[in-house]
Amino acid sequence: MEAAIIFVFVIGYLAITLEHSLRLDKLIPALVMMAFSWALISFGIDDFTAWFDSGKHALLNNFEAFEHTEKMHILEETLLHHLGKTAEILIFLIGAMTIVEIIAYFNGFSTIKNFIKTKKKSKLLWIFTVLAFILSAIIDNLTATIVLISLLQKIIQDRKMRLWFAGLIVVAANAGGAFSPIGDVTTTMLWIANKVSTGHLFGYLLLPSIVCMLVPTFIASRLSVFKGSLEMDTSVSEPTDRYSGTMLYLGLAAIVFVPIFKMATHLPPYVGMMLSLGVVTIFAELYSSSKFSLSGLDKEHLEGSAHVSPIHQSLTKIELPSILFFLGILMAVAALESLGILFGFADWLKESTPALGTEIDATGISDLVVLLLGVGSAVIDNVPLVAASLGMFSEPQDHELWHFIAYSAGTGGSMLIIGSAAGVVAMGMEKINFFWYLKKISLLALLGFLAGALTFFFTRTLF
Repeated sequence: MEAAIIFVFVIGYLAITLEHSLRLDKLIPALVMMAFSWALISFGIDDFTAWFDSGKHALLNNFEAFEHTEKMHILEETLLHHLGKTAEILIFLIGAMTIVEIIAYFNGFSTIKNFIKTKKKSKLLWIFTVLAFILSAIIDNLTATIVLISLLQKIIQDRKMRLWFAGLIVVAANAGGAFSPIGDVTTTMLWIANKVSTGHLFGYLLLPSIVCMLVPTFIASRLSVFKGSLEMDTSVSEPTDRYSGTMLYLGLAAIVFVPIFKMATHLPPYVGMMLSLGVVTIFAELYSSSKFSLSGLDKEHLEGSAHVSPIHQSLTKIELPSILFFLGILMAVAALESLGILFGFADWLKESTPALGTEIDATGISDLVVLLLGVGSAVIDNVPLVAASLGMFSEPQDHELWHFIAYSAGTGGSMLIIGSAAGVVAMGMEKINFFWYLKKISLLALLGFLAGALTFFFTRTLF
């Protein structure tokens, strides 16, 4: 039965990886894979000789001797445990996505355009990559990429030039998301699972992430394509909504407040995110009602419009397919974890992997393994890779292993356009060709990834 479950997982994983070729949204194989995996576990529960207790991170003793009813009870408890842990991540993401959509409802991101004054290509590149780096650490790398590419489309008319900017925005956004607990889904997963803390995450990864962004940007800025100036619209545009700036800064501050809330209360991050969402929603409703009251003076306008709640409209625009994908893939990986498959794979990895260079943990997992995980995340979705690592390793919170995994999984995806959510959305928005990115951007991303990894080898010696 274990072989059947692994087969289902492999087939589902391949379908997720090849979603563009199959033209099948990745949430579909993720959900099917999850349901089939747990169904097979239920059918074969009496045949399994081992069971992994996720709470204690150890195999249950003498599991094969348990009665059928006891095994089914353990199955239900385990399923509930993993659903609860997965729900923490999903609720957190829903809250963050909703705050971002509320900012967009008030056209808050339009204020960013007013900071761009130059027409010089190299300076413009630095502006966009630094913005991508900073914004991704606050509103996540996917949203930062969407915002900045939308801005690019408004100010740069030459599509070929926009492709270069978009590719480097992806690299910078992934780098910025790696050091922030709210900047990338995989880092958020590690943070919510109490594998990394905010302070140590900044300490370990801030400098490597900066280097990962600086190296590709510096090299690209020296290329001939970024010489000279652009014909573009740099005129200052007034925000279309009088509350645009207020909602932008309020929303960003609310998201940044979440890690502070967690450190102060020691409550799960989704609690702080719900508090932030509640505060942002209060102001959004007040500002929206005020705007509607003023427009109500015009009777003709009043008759042709209706007041729409910002929270309701924002909730209709969040990426529910992504939420369902995370549900499917995390619960599918949990199925493998529950059978002890990931635990056994970790033991095999520790025994068979040569410790090349400096070891990153006392059990023998070498730096090479985590670097390969980063390279693998360029081909395979990094969410299941990190989910698998959570079930494989039992190192304590803030062990350097977890921070190196956060860096490698977060930035390694930049090496291919399909290797990260930011890359996929950029691919869709600008119709970036896979091989164009491979030829023009991948080497720059690889150099940044390796330079950041070398920097990490230094920063980890400080803790």
